[in-house]
Amino acid sequence: MTLDIPFDNSYAQLPPAFFTRLDPTPVKSPRLLAFNEALARELGIAPQEADLAAIFAGNKVPEGATPLAQLYAGHQFGGFSPQLGDGRANLLGEVIDRTGSRRDIQLKGSGPTPYSRMGDGRAWLGPVLREYVVSEAMHAMGVPTTRALAAVVTGESVYRETGALPGAVLTRVASSHIRVGTFQVFLARRDLESLRALYDYTRARHTPEAQSPGDMLRAVIDRQARLIAAWESLGFIHGVMNTDNTTLSGETIDYGPCAFMDRYHPDTVFSSIDAHGRYAYGNQRHVIVWNLAQLATCLVPLHDDQDAAVEEMTRDIHAMPELIGRYWLSAFGHKIGLDDASESDRPLIDELLALMAASGADFTNTFRALADGSARDQVTDRDAYDAWHAKWQARLASETGTAERMRAANPWVIPRNHRIEQMIEAAVAGDMAPFERLMRVLATPYEAQPDEAELTRPPRSAEVVQQTFCGT
Repeated sequence: MTLDIPFDNSYAQLPPAFFTRLDPTPVKSPRLLAFNEALARELGIAPQEADLAAIFAGNKVPEGATPLAQLYAGHQFGGFSPQLGDGRANLLGEVIDRTGSRRDIQLKGSGPTPYSRMGDGRAWLGPVLREYVVSEAMHAMGVPTTRALAAVVTGESVYRETGALPGAVLTRVASSHIRVGTFQVFLARRDLESLRALYDYTRARHTPEAQSPGDMLRAVIDRQARLIAAWESLGFIHGVMNTDNTTLSGETIDYGPCAFMDRYHPDTVFSSIDAHGRYAYGNQRHVIVWNLAQLATCLVPLHDDQDAAVEEMTRDIHAMPELIGRYWLSAFGHKIGLDDASESDRPLIDELLALMAASGADFTNTFRALADGSARDQVTDRDAYDAWHAKWQARLASETGTAERMRAANPWVIPRNHRIEQMIEAAVAGDMAPFERLMRVLATPYEAQPDEAELTRPPRSAEVVQQTFCGT
């Protein structure tokens, strides 16, 4: 019996220039590792007695699917690649979920496509499980993100620098996979007809209220400003903020060399391919402005008066840093118990962050400890903390519900890098218990779970993860 997925596909109705139609490449002996039943219910998917492993490995194409690989371009670490595209992914189609929202269902690691660029089109188990855990944790923390529906091992090996590794396929769900790079590919080709069709489609799908390309740009600016502030408030580092990883929907996408900071420092970098720190924690707010300037460049030709469009969009792009700053102030205000932080509160937050950086304090645990009065134990300069604490308490005197607000803004547990690595190592050896444990605990990240307190512990010196990897 096949899987009952209520497909309602719209991207496949766009002109052929947008994608290549092809089926996923079957694998040797697929085996289901994880299936997100709660998400399946949201999507209106009824598993019944279907062979989930075969379907989510790409061996069986479900009824109603229109499999395709999407085309896009992108700036990667600042250098423009005029054609990228889904080199190891296959968009099965779309569904309208229980809330009336349109969602993509995509297989990642499903085999080579015309856009594979000499790659094998496959994924190995480690990055698949990392994306599954981290994307679901981000969702539980309230951050816009793609979701994980299923993970399958293929029974085949993939080969990377370290040798043979177990192959796997992730099923990813997204509001869409439309990226800044999707617009860039048609601008680079001077294909204004396709650029206009993409704008019309994206506006209808994501910003139906927009009356012009400028309106849509402002909507994307707002979504991405909120997203970056949310990342910063959790100590999250994406690791590969290329324009092809910047969505029009405002969702976090492509959890490659991502990581959450343990010790706080704004210059923190984990990605093994980010040699110069372009996408360091503290640079993410600058990079997103640059990325959306590239989107603005793509939208200018759609205006009748392009000079006026340049002036308008330049003004909006230049205003984006201040917008990010406002969302950041609100998020970090909540983290220290303030209901409505103002600019006068920014020095108080900055002083705490500077103290944390000088102490090498754990980002997550320090902010969580503010609510229970133990944050002093997280820093090395206790006198400096006491001075800050006195100012903080004076500011909180006019606030109510501060402890509850802080617990709601500061997760008790995050998917720490060393726990992710330990989980992957166990899964490769056939032990899924660490994966299942992380999924269970991270489902309620703001709730204290004393029996799982070990998962809140920062890494010991031998456990520190120095680099994270893309996995391609």
